[in-house]
Amino acid sequence: MDTFNLIMISAMYENGGNTTHRHLDGHPELFVYPFESQVGTGYGNDFLSSYVPIRYRWPEFPTEGDAAQDYEMFWDEELKTLLRAPSRSKFRDCGLEMDESARRARFVGIATSLGRSRRNLVEAFFRSTFDAWSNHRSTGTEKYYVGYNPVQVLDTDKIMADFPDGHVIHVVRNPYSGYADQFRRPFPPTLHRYAHTWAYAQTLALTYREKYAGHFHIVRFEDLVSQKAAVMGALQDALGIARSDTMLYPSFNGEELTNIVPWGTIRTATIEENLATARELSAAQQAEIAAITYVPHRIFGYDGFLNSGEVAPMAW
Repeated sequence: MDTFNLIMISAMYENGGNTTHRHLDGHPELFVYPFESQVGTGYGNDFLSSYVPIRYRWPEFPTEGDAAQDYEMFWDEELKTLLRAPSRSKFRDCGLEMDESARRARFVGIATSLGRSRRNLVEAFFRSTFDAWSNHRSTGTEKYYVGYNPVQVLDTDKIMADFPDGHVIHVVRNPYSGYADQFRRPFPPTLHRYAHTWAYAQTLALTYREKYAGHFHIVRFEDLVSQKAAVMGALQDALGIARSDTMLYPSFNGEELTNIVPWGTIRTATIEENLATARELSAAQQAEIAAITYVPHRIFGYDGFLNSGEVAPMAW
């Protein structure tokens, strides 16, 4: 098999992770996972487990097991729901064609061939998906597999331990718009929980950008919507892939999307919508979020955001 290289996208909830994920779709050098990759397993409980659901963590596996059991351990709810109960899937009309039995068999074959380790099981997870995706528009020039998990930043050390030549892209959006967009979900978190998790995730991102320089990349959502060509061009250069106009618009399996629903709640990624969403919050809510997120809020240039929708240069 060819060399396996991985890019993982991370973002706090409603911070533009899905938007960025969909913009990477269609690039001729990328195998982009169709939905949230949700690689977490039930064996990943640790001191960070209170922050995010287990499906958004890096996987862990028991010491002993077999490949068929390992396949089932991956949470992978969005793709498995589409394959097993398509009428219940929000992606039922996306057009993806895949035989899960073929995917499972391919996973077992790859995992058995590589040997049982966390790294190899993650490789088998991604490779088997694209090997079984029968109507995927492959170019034959792909260099990276791309996954996306909200708040995957928590497990950056594990990702880089498994894939030292890989990359993590972390997307940051102002915490006001991110929290306001939570109310488009059926079970939004409390303001305190959201703001504290946002602050911790961004602090980790700044730390990992220094620790894994050249392999950990921060993208501000506000820059993406206001300077898309420049941001995507710089990101492609950092990843070592050719510049392609396909990264200037969201797509699924290479087909342009007019908006990213049902992939995410950000309806149209524009400066105007971003500010209007932030202003849906009350003044009291805005003040409380600012107080909780004070340090990363200032570093990321969000102090004047509520006045104009514009951001200052990052302070670090």
